[in-house]
Amino acid sequence: MNYENLKNMQKIQEYVTNMRPAFNKRAVFSDETESYRMPFEPKAGDTVKIRIRTKRGNVDMVCLVSGQEKKKMNLVETRDGFDYYETKLLVGTETIHYHFELFSGKVHCYYNRFGIVKDLDEHYAFGIVPGFETPDWAKGAVMYQIFVDRFCNGDKSNDVVTNEYSYISAPVQKVEDWNRPPQAMDVRDFYGGDLQGVWDKLDYLQDLGVDVIYFNPIFVSPSNHKYDIQDYDYVDPHYGKIVKDGGEPLNWGDQDNSHASKYIQRVTDYENLEASNRFFARFVEEVHKRGMKMILDGVFNHCGSFNKWLDRERIYENQVGYEKGAYVSADSPYRSFFLFHNQNDWPYNKDYDGWWGHETLPKLNYEASDSLYEYIMKVARKWVSPPYNVDGWRLDVAADLGHSNEYNHKFWRDFRKNVKEANPNAIILAEHYGDAKSWLEGDQWDTVMNYDAFMEPVTWFLTGMEKHSDEYNEGMYGNSDCFIGAMKYHMASFYAPSLMVSMNELSNHDHSRFLTRTNHKVGRVANLGSHAASEDINKAVLREAVVMQMTWPGAPTVYYGDEAGVCGFTDPDNRRTYPWGNEDKELIEFHKEMIAIHKENEEFIKGSLKFLANDYQLLCYGRFTNTQRSVIAINNSNEAKTISLSVWELGISRSREIHFKQLIATGDFGYSLIKKVSVCKGGVLQLTLPSHGAVVLRCTE
Repeated sequence: MNYENLKNMQKIQEYVTNMRPAFNKRAVFSDETESYRMPFEPKAGDTVKIRIRTKRGNVDMVCLVSGQEKKKMNLVETRDGFDYYETKLLVGTETIHYHFELFSGKVHCYYNRFGIVKDLDEHYAFGIVPGFETPDWAKGAVMYQIFVDRFCNGDKSNDVVTNEYSYISAPVQKVEDWNRPPQAMDVRDFYGGDLQGVWDKLDYLQDLGVDVIYFNPIFVSPSNHKYDIQDYDYVDPHYGKIVKDGGEPLNWGDQDNSHASKYIQRVTDYENLEASNRFFARFVEEVHKRGMKMILDGVFNHCGSFNKWLDRERIYENQVGYEKGAYVSADSPYRSFFLFHNQNDWPYNKDYDGWWGHETLPKLNYEASDSLYEYIMKVARKWVSPPYNVDGWRLDVAADLGHSNEYNHKFWRDFRKNVKEANPNAIILAEHYGDAKSWLEGDQWDTVMNYDAFMEPVTWFLTGMEKHSDEYNEGMYGNSDCFIGAMKYHMASFYAPSLMVSMNELSNHDHSRFLTRTNHKVGRVANLGSHAASEDINKAVLREAVVMQMTWPGAPTVYYGDEAGVCGFTDPDNRRTYPWGNEDKELIEFHKEMIAIHKENEEFIKGSLKFLANDYQLLCYGRFTNTQRSVIAINNSNEAKTISLSVWELGISRSREIHFKQLIATGDFGYSLIKKVSVCKGGVLQLTLPSHGAVVLRCTE
């Protein structure tokens, strides 16, 4: 071999020796948690440290790009086979959007909330909203939603009596059989649940692990759901205390509520109203003593036709201490609260604007009434202030309020200001379907009921069902690619402070029970019957969903009775009573264990999320901080599966053996708490997953 050939071979060998490894996309990671952004919720004027992780020695340069500014990031730490790059940003008063730009040999790419991309989409940019903070108590808090009439009857003296009044052209009914499923026209049927009943079960809720009680509306209202508020100033005495009772129910066939003397006394007499408010204040105090919080349902887009401002039912017309309602008199001080289309039809003007045309739900006309605006702002402050000290509001159909988007946003900015001034630690949580980002800029809502980035994707993946049980889609069932795509897209609509407190539900009062969705039956109670809701259900699939719920970013929210095996199609069947004495105790114990796992492991509260592997009916992801790492693996198929997981992506060294302890395993066999240990070698973990199963494992090093 001549000298020149030898020299060339040495150059080639030297080049190969020094050649940079192929760019490792899966090693790159950053997000908006406190591990990668410090401080996590910066204020204007703060200097923020932002980090990104790459494989060790794998990139030439990393830049942070924000607007027109590009900053080269510095390598500040190397550990466990990863390089950590960092730079600092001075936060002003405007929202900051940023992404990362990476260079590795000939590779040039970007990193945003979607991951490694060649082309940028602003939707997936990371973001900082200066001064946007959500309450720490709500981050990862375990919430429990209670539809009061169906939870527990603790005080039979305040029960609605049959024929007490008429609602939607028929008399109300007291249901004597607690276990009877709701009927098709359920809105006027009452089972007797009340606040005393919840008080009586606080030990149960505390033992379950509940941090926050969220009540469907509790203010004076004629319906069992109470989304048609009659009086925003008082807790309904049927839920609170009736200290002054009398009068008579309506005679059979009489629908004139001005004759409903029993109802009128119960809900207009100030002794009953004040007694109910005092009772509620004591109740909240007891909840707080136990270390729990409480959220009330605020219905401010519309009220009810029974409302004292309108008084279509003429309940208040002749009562001492009440002004004439706008339906009754053209001179009513509340006339501007509603939009009347006929200005010459008094007394008893029926021509007012109803929400979606419902005359029982008159829409509130804020733009025409400063008095209404001030009244509702007073209500917003009242219940989060002493002596009630409630911990926040859930806002019903919040995007519908007002007659324009501009006014809607103005109203919620003012609402936030009023609530936060009265109680800085109160949460503002809205019902919303679709992209809520314009309300989640730190000046309006704190977060939303998380339909798009939790309930719907989880339901489609695990059951193939639409959340009302109105559709089954084979193409969505077990489709983990669709699940991951939907989650990435919709989670990118949240800034991190909102995501960490988002209400992650599997069921609620508006949708079918998740356990019922596992039977793949399409329909509603009116055409399928109550019994069909509990036929062919699969509790193993529900347990999979609960594992996801308790290990996903946000505030896991249990709809009363889901933990006890309650089934039901969509409204009204989803509002069955809690089955005291007939609970599924094994399912309750499973919920207790998963709630405990959620609360005991910090990564499930504030850790990062990374998808590790997926296939048909298979999903694996990790939750991790700088010091804690857990793996969650879901096998939704009918057969057991053995898989290999690259858990090194969670920041784990590949150079030594790492031990993972199984916290829980569930499947068709039931569930197990056996703490068996798995050994991770070379950053890869071997797992066998049971059919319709899920496992949660935690790194012990």
